[in-house]
Amino acid sequence: MLDLKLIRKEPDLIRKNCEARNVSIDLDKLLGLDEDRRKLDSSVQELRAAAKKVASAGHTPETIEEGRKLRQEINAGEEQLRSLAEELNNIYQCIPNLTHPTTPVGPDESFSTTIAEGKTPVPSFTFTPKDHLDIATEMGIVDMAAGSKVAGPGFYFLNGSGAFLELALQQFAIKKLVGKGFSFQITPDIAKNEILMGTGYVPRGNETNTYTLENTEQSLIATAEIPLCGQFADRVVDVSKPIKLCGLSHCFRTERAAGKATRGLYRVHQFTKVEMVVLASPDDSETVHQELLAIEREIFDDLGLPYRVLDIASGDLGASAFKKYDIEAWMPGRNGGEYGEVTSASNCTDYQARRMNIRFVNADGQREFVHTLNGTAIAISRAILALIENYQTEDGEVIFPPKVAEVLGMDRLDRISI
Repeated sequence: MLDLKLIRKEPDLIRKNCEARNVSIDLDKLLGLDEDRRKLDSSVQELRAAAKKVASAGHTPETIEEGRKLRQEINAGEEQLRSLAEELNNIYQCIPNLTHPTTPVGPDESFSTTIAEGKTPVPSFTFTPKDHLDIATEMGIVDMAAGSKVAGPGFYFLNGSGAFLELALQQFAIKKLVGKGFSFQITPDIAKNEILMGTGYVPRGNETNTYTLENTEQSLIATAEIPLCGQFADRVVDVSKPIKLCGLSHCFRTERAAGKATRGLYRVHQFTKVEMVVLASPDDSETVHQELLAIEREIFDDLGLPYRVLDIASGDLGASAFKKYDIEAWMPGRNGGEYGEVTSASNCTDYQARRMNIRFVNADGQREFVHTLNGTAIAISRAILALIENYQTEDGEVIFPPKVAEVLGMDRLDRISI
């Protein structure tokens, strides 16, 4: 969340930022609630001081009665404070982060700008390329029907070489990150709702994409970013060198869209992801953000996949992101050939750290909120999609070139039958 002092001081800045990010916030109501809360808090403090004075004056019928009345007023004031704080917080927690001054301004993804492309050119086929799901289903390596039968639409089985490809991609990404100084963790797939809220994910409500666990205050995670950041809640950490973590987890999302562009493995309810999270000082965060993007690009260059890098428009940013880059890989079987998102890298500045109370001691000896950053090393299902579509052959096989085969430890995907 933003500093409430900043919101009081710069309300026009906050209004303009919310407008640029396509977020509707009743800021006047929030400021009014904040003023009422502060006035009431001051009154309650005065009542407490008066009660303390009465208590020290001795026990007489008069002081006992006066103390009783003061306690009633204090209790009523505290209850009203709780109500005001809850109403204020419902608005406050929905205010998005500030936006980087170089971020393209626009209400949706169409205003994002392409800033770079990968080393591998878009492939030219002598035949009409197929959709990954058609290829994978025919080969027997992906079974959406079995997934739907067992768990419902949006779930899938990986079979044979498809399953081995997932493991190969995990190993490849993790080894690369460990080699770059990241500490590897396998995270829980469940987190407390307060941790989801701390990282900017809403566990309940109309806008949620979260699977919540009935009769608990826990939810399935949408990304390892949630537990990777959450483990540092209410801690003071040393970020003289950025804390670099990579986490392996399953990810669960209720979102499900219709249409050919989202069919198959592109948008599913469960997938595996290797996620990068960094805790850094404010002085280091922009440099770290560029490093995360460079790692993502290196991974997809190593896989020989064509891609473009987008600077994401203000209206398409998540609430926590100050600035975000997406990598979109070329998917030749998608609507005759389209780019589709495969990674993102976000600088969340102190937005998440303020919500979770993660701080460091700065050079002046003062405690200050850290900056948190996150980036997708690899979302396995979408990487598999891109690999199948870009390396398909006319006869429906999937064969990797030597450099990619060396990376994956396999030169092709084999047909199977179950």
